[in-house]
Amino acid sequence: MTALKHKDQASATPLDQLAERLHVQMDATNATIIDRSKSHIPLISQVAEYLIAAGGKRIRPLLTIAAASLCGNTDGAPRVAAAVEFIHTATLLHDDVVDESAHRRGKPAANKVFGNKSTVLVGDFLFGRAFELMVETNDIRILDILARASRIISEGEVLQMALTGDLDITIDQYRDVIDAKTAALFAAACAAGAIAGGGDQNAADAMRDYGHHLGMAFQMIDDIMDYETASAAMGKDAGDDFREGKLTLPVILALAAADDTERAFWSRTMKDNDQTPDDLAQARKIIAKHNASAAGRAIAQAHATAARKALETLPESRMRGILDELLDFVVTRNH
Repeated sequence: MTALKHKDQASATPLDQLAERLHVQMDATNATIIDRSKSHIPLISQVAEYLIAAGGKRIRPLLTIAAASLCGNTDGAPRVAAAVEFIHTATLLHDDVVDESAHRRGKPAANKVFGNKSTVLVGDFLFGRAFELMVETNDIRILDILARASRIISEGEVLQMALTGDLDITIDQYRDVIDAKTAALFAAACAAGAIAGGGDQNAADAMRDYGHHLGMAFQMIDDIMDYETASAAMGKDAGDDFREGKLTLPVILALAAADDTERAFWSRTMKDNDQTPDDLAQARKIIAKHNASAAGRAIAQAHATAARKALETLPESRMRGILDELLDFVVTRNH
């Protein structure tokens, strides 16, 4: 049953519309993901299937197939899309161990169920599966794009760890973190999809730029929502960034306008990691006082505008229109 059969056509989001138009290719992608998640070692299959079965937005594989569709041929896209999703899933498993996360996609995080050692090693297994799928495309360009993205994601995680609790972090440093941790895979998914679909280098470059700016906007809004949205709507614990001392966009913007008392609050809670149960609510009040969330959304909107400009270089089609609408959906969402 396709996505739009569950809801009124008029209320369907751009993600719903992508899922509807690309459901045949997404079914093939999901079948590949399920098949390649299996191992003769039962624990590997159990951990991989635990997170994969929880679902998620599947936005990265959808973008991969959409880019291939824009370029005229989706035949090889499901294999590439599955590789992209395996990279994403592997990084989630690793991130949850590093961040000591309690929940992921509305369920207890895999590290809480299976332990850190198993979670890290199964993440490595999924990276291996991703590279097997890349090689099977027989296209060195796709292998190059996704291999580079895998390396950049790891660098982003280390950079974020190094900057945790640093009250002097700049917006440019924050951009570097989310570019590596999120936008790199969005960009790679779009560029690899374009190549898999038979697109030329100009099309791949345009889709890479679109994916980069979409990914930047997506992560900025996610970071804002961490201070605005309930855990049930997010699929993870709201306020995780605060508890982990991650200086994200709304905090950086609030810090720029902070008085001495507020800066002392951020220093105690984020730098010294000395937090009380009431501190998250206080952090939200300070962010609201300085309109930091609204300012952050404006920055995300600038990335959406840049993504739209990149998209305009490609031939007009309904698929391009949906990808355009996706930009507005991403920057205006609140759950």
